[in-house]
Amino acid sequence: MIAYIIRRLLQMIPVVFGTTFLIYAMVYSLGDPTVGRCGERPCSPAYVARLRAEYNLDDPLLVQYFKYMGKIATGDFGQTFNGVDIGAELLARWPITMKLAVIALLVEAIIGIAAGVLAGLRKGGFLDSLVFVSTLAIISIPVFVLGSVAQLVFGVRLAWLPPTATAGTWHQLLLPGIVLGTLSMAYIARLTRNSLVENLGADYVRTAKAKGLTWRRTVGVHTLRNSLIPVITFIGFDLGALMGGAIVTERIFNVQGIGGYIWHSISTKDGGAIVATVTLLVLVYLIMSLLVDLLYGALDPRISHD
Repeated sequence: MIAYIIRRLLQMIPVVFGTTFLIYAMVYSLGDPTVGRCGERPCSPAYVARLRAEYNLDDPLLVQYFKYMGKIATGDFGQTFNGVDIGAELLARWPITMKLAVIALLVEAIIGIAAGVLAGLRKGGFLDSLVFVSTLAIISIPVFVLGSVAQLVFGVRLAWLPPTATAGTWHQLLLPGIVLGTLSMAYIARLTRNSLVENLGADYVRTAKAKGLTWRRTVGVHTLRNSLIPVITFIGFDLGALMGGAIVTERIFNVQGIGGYIWHSISTKDGGAIVATVTLLVLVYLIMSLLVDLLYGALDPRISHD
């Protein structure tokens, strides 16, 4: 197991450098990053020279990139073009987006798996049809429509939950977290249902029944555990998607998180903030990928990491 973890960590190194270099090259090699910094008027030569020196823009692109990654490795994420410390911004916004992602993950995991199990055990019945129709409706609705309707109905009209989450408390983030997790909840319900139905017809289930195991133990211990492997994979990778893909939801509910910061950085063409944020998101993806691979062995002993 230790050898497997070391091998996976070594495999992550070229992925981190390859992905972050592509982002860095797209941000800094497609035009002059100092253009447009001073509005419609051209920037003063002294200001442009300071920016070029600060971001090593006169060096070859590869040298710029490795100097930048060297700063990242020491915890120095640099400053925005306006002089705001990027590391401090990420440190303040990261916990808020983590809270949002945790709420979304709980919603999609608990409700999605429960709905998928009920539909799978009642294949062809009313519950199966109800889950199919409801998940199809959820998948068909764009997230900005779903978020706006939820904000209007539950936040403004009924006043059950706060319509905005400016302070980023758990209570304020409950409604945007439910909205964020709803789409993935529909996918998890379908994935769980199909995986469970497939495993219920497998040979090892028939063998378990022939050995006299109870239906509860056959389904709860053997079938469900194997059926959750693709679901765990989806949930693991979805955490990375939630961290970076919450842009629309955070904009609707005015959440001061990473998604809103990415939106602001793109709209102001702040390359330093974009590259720093994306680098962190790449690390989150890779760490979650490693955790998911390690969980495989716990869920299915037939899978070996050697």
